[in-house]
Formats: sequence, C-alpha cells, structure tokens
Amino acid sequence: MYSDLWRKTVWATAVVLPLAFVSCNRQSAAAKPPAVESGNADAANAAVGTAGDAATMVQPRAAAAAERPDAAIERDPDAIKALEDMSTYLRTLKAIQVHVTTSRDEVLEDGQNVTFSGTVDMIAERPNHLRVEVINDKQQRMYFDDGKTFSVWARRANYYATIPAPPTLRELADKLKDQYNLELPVADLFYWGDSKTTLDLVGASDIGASQVDGTTCEHYSYRQDGADWQLWIQQGDYPLPRKLVITTTTDPARPRFTSVMTWNLAPSYNDAAFTFDAPKDAKRIMLAEAPHGKSQ
Repeated sequence: MYSDLWRKTVWATAVVLPLAFVSCNRQSAAAKPPAVESGNADAANAAVGTAGDAATMVQPRAAAAAERPDAAIERDPDAIKALEDMSTYLRTLKAIQVHVTTSRDEVLEDGQNVTFSGTVDMIAERPNHLRVEVINDKQQRMYFDDGKTFSVWARRANYYATIPAPPTLRELADKLKDQYNLELPVADLFYWGDSKTTLDLVGASDIGASQVDGTTCEHYSYRQDGADWQLWIQQGDYPLPRKLVITTTTDPARPRFTSVMTWNLAPSYNDAAFTFDAPKDAKRIMLAEAPHGKSQ
C-alpha cells in the first residue's frame, strides 16, 4: 500500500503539510516492518525518514505562552511574514542540493509509537530536473526527472517505472500524488511560494533564537486543524528552512515527524545526474493509477 505522505494539511505559505508523513499508519503490535522490499506496490512507494537533532533552546516567551491559554491561538504577524519571506527566497534559487535526515513515528495498535529513520539526498534544478535518493529503515528509492521522463527505481527490489514528466517539478509532485498516489520526497520545497494563504493557521508564534547543527535560526511554532508544527528558519540573508517538527494532534499517541535539512546552494552536477539508466537485470513495471477518490 502506498504511504500517504505529505498530504493532508496546508503549509501557511503554500504547501500541503506532510501530515501523513507524520501521522503514520497504525500497525499491528505483532507486525514487524519488512527488512527487504518486495512487490510492485513497493516499487512505487515513497517513504522517507531519519532521526534529526531534536534539541532546541526554548526562550522565555514560549514559557509565557504556555501560561496563557489564549496565546496558543494568536497569529503573530511576524511569524506569518517569516514563512512568506522564506518562500520568496526559495523561489529565487535555481539549483539546490539538500541533505535531509528524518524520523517518523508509526503508531501500533496498542497505541505505542515506534520510530523509523532515514535520509533524503536531493539535487534539483528548476524548472524540471531532479535526482533524489531515499534510504530508510524500510526501503531504498531513487527518483529521476531529466525534463522529459520521470523514473522511480526501487533499488533493493530492482524494480523501476517511468512516466512522461510534466513541465515543472511542482506539476510533477501534483501528478504523482493525484494520479498515482505516490508522494515525491520533500515535495514541499516545490510548493513553497506558489500560493500565499495563511487562512488555515489558527496559531503562529515566534519562540525565539535557536541552534540547528551550529547554525543560528529563529524558531517558530504554528497550529492548524490536525497538526501542531514547528519550523526553524536560518537567520540572516539566507532564510532557509533548517528543521521541521510536525505533531499529529488527531491521534492520542501524537506521533511526530522530524526533518533536519543541510543545504548547498552552489551544487556541482551535470545533465547525466538527472538521467536514469536502468540496470540490465532491473524489471520494468507500470505505476498503478490510484482509484479515483481513494487512498492506497
């Protein structure tokens, strides 16, 4: 079954928040995650995750907010503007390389959280070139977009599939989600800034300065239906998202998704980096289209 990643709520500036990335599927307490990929559905499944640095320095204003029940629903205009400024800046970047470490909770039937870890390595060139490698506890995937063809390769199972690529990475993310119920890793990077709605936010706060991997960031918290989330944005002239924590509030277990991002704004690559050459022993499959109105 496909993961319902990056799907159910909306980023304040642009994006569908990766809630399903966080609000992971409940599984049987006796079930164990497969150590080896298998099956065609696996070849089209995109799951991401690795443990990031969870340490933050909470400022006194956060403690003050906790003492005032009404503070949780305030919309700090500076916190909203920080999202918009970050989105505007990201739109100016033609090429990026980002390494993401993530951790993702899944909730067992008995209500216990278990955590899966992984990494995402991505090079992207706007409007339509992409290379992503995803390695986590459950699977390994590679994604390629050379401007004409999108390919996904399940490296361990050695299955691959291809489809014609749309003109932009944003449209690719939409097509994969809507037509194939397949989530493109870190797809939010291609949504940020495309629309500017903050209507879904019921809370937005500036928590204060914090460190992420030695980089000084501003720590923000946001609240919307179904999720509480936190974002660390790098201070200074390069307002990059450096850390994201999402807590699913619709589940009593309150599972979390955490990602920590390391950026390279001057990546070195050539066109071959975005081209998929299938191994001779790899098996080609078709991406199964998702039933209309249903999630796999």
